[in-house]
Amino acid sequence: MSAPGGRPWTADLGDGTYRNPVLNADWSDPDVVRVGEDFYLTASSFGRVPGLPLLHSRDLVNWSLIGHALDRLEPAADFAVPRHDRGVWAPSLRHYGGRFWIFWGDPDHGIQQISAGDIRGPWTAPHLVKAGKGLIDACPLWDEETGEAYLVHAWAKSRSGIKNRLTGHRMSPDGRELLDEGKTLIDADTIPGWFTLEGPKLYRHDGEFWILAPAGGVATGWQGAFRSRDFFGPYEERVVLAQGRTGVNGPHQGGWVRTEAGEDWFLHFQERGAYGRVVHLQPMRWAEEDGGWPVIGDAGEPVSVHPKPAAPRQPAEAPASDDSFPGGRYGRQWQWTANPRPGWTVEHAGDGLRLSCVRTAYAHDLRALPNVLVQRLPADTFTAEVEVCLGSEVPGAKAGLAVLGDAFSWIGLERSDGGGVRLVHRYAETVAEHERDAGHSRPAPEGRARLRIEVGAGARCRFHADTGDGTGFRPSGQVFAAEPWRWVGALLGLFATAPAGTGPAGTARFTGFRTTA
Repeated sequence: MSAPGGRPWTADLGDGTYRNPVLNADWSDPDVVRVGEDFYLTASSFGRVPGLPLLHSRDLVNWSLIGHALDRLEPAADFAVPRHDRGVWAPSLRHYGGRFWIFWGDPDHGIQQISAGDIRGPWTAPHLVKAGKGLIDACPLWDEETGEAYLVHAWAKSRSGIKNRLTGHRMSPDGRELLDEGKTLIDADTIPGWFTLEGPKLYRHDGEFWILAPAGGVATGWQGAFRSRDFFGPYEERVVLAQGRTGVNGPHQGGWVRTEAGEDWFLHFQERGAYGRVVHLQPMRWAEEDGGWPVIGDAGEPVSVHPKPAAPRQPAEAPASDDSFPGGRYGRQWQWTANPRPGWTVEHAGDGLRLSCVRTAYAHDLRALPNVLVQRLPADTFTAEVEVCLGSEVPGAKAGLAVLGDAFSWIGLERSDGGGVRLVHRYAETVAEHERDAGHSRPAPEGRARLRIEVGAGARCRFHADTGDGTGFRPSGQVFAAEPWRWVGALLGLFATAPAGTGPAGTARFTGFRTTA
């Protein structure tokens, strides 16, 4: 049963307990901070725009999406086309000096930061703190005991030839420059059995520097903790969270936060294929009886159901997925697959989203199009529906509802050479460069159709459509198994295109986007 407002999954069980994941969608590489009674979370957004999502909670269980911190990706020319596995990797969110700060690594350009006095902005323009290839997973620390500032980051071997290593710098208190050449804090090649050390989060606790960082790879790895009296080391290490006897593979990369009540909690992700990296909440404590090391979850294994954090009671909530497109605007849950350009949407007074049929030579491959409006798969099993009306008179113009990843499939409408509109269903395998028919086309005499995708266990998708011919929803084609991108889960998408040429090509109107568990 769907929760109110088109939220198919809520982690709050209503009896003082919660179930994991608390965010059952692709909120990759989460980091969290508390300011007063409020918790804020950000996550990787890779090449999608707007980037750096901002989520809010009062109890770490019920979350809402309140905006984004990054309007466009820079350098703008690099992100004029889809870069699905590039852009914003593993951000860190902090609050210092009355400002919110986000640092992240762009693996092709370097470490960047932005800041804002209010979480809802305005945010400063991105500032390049450290240029270079393969600089990822950056995290700052302002040490309020000494007034010093620090930065730690990891490395992407694909760009730098370096991996399994964390590098540290002293940083200016304004977060704009590094004050030294940097030093290797931890070389995990020297730790037996450790590999792919990444995703560091830097903290000060009990007079020591702590780095919480995962290793072992996103699908099968573990969460480590490192501590030292001196920022530049040496550090000792321990595994503090691993799959163990549970079904939570590779509990991996996240952030520690302390509540107003003094409780400690850890948010991390679990990699789940086409569903992306879902977010779990683990209880955490500092075990004085065991040398002061953190203990996460149930004795170092993930919990599935647990009492909620001590906080005022909150209504059950999860980030919205439904959209009625009021006033012709789309909601915060939607992102473009590249930096948007003027004219992709057409403003109007009523409800419903009008997408321009953008002329392109690449309409045969949705993976190459920047003008696809996408959102995360919102649950394990759900149904997504939307109505589309194709207003373009250009032969070859089309619009539809897609499941988009390394392979894709879509169902929608296409204007034929004879002037009529037909319902079509197309797909492309991972290795294919051109879509082909997935089901039999049929007339859509009114130029509109209600489209439906039923997503079952394992992200297996069945496509249906109702063209208004009196026969209701009819299935189309075979089951399509959604595929993730390299680092990103599969996405739901809306699009409108027309063949290459000159002049306006009309619009497609989308109304009543709904998801139901």
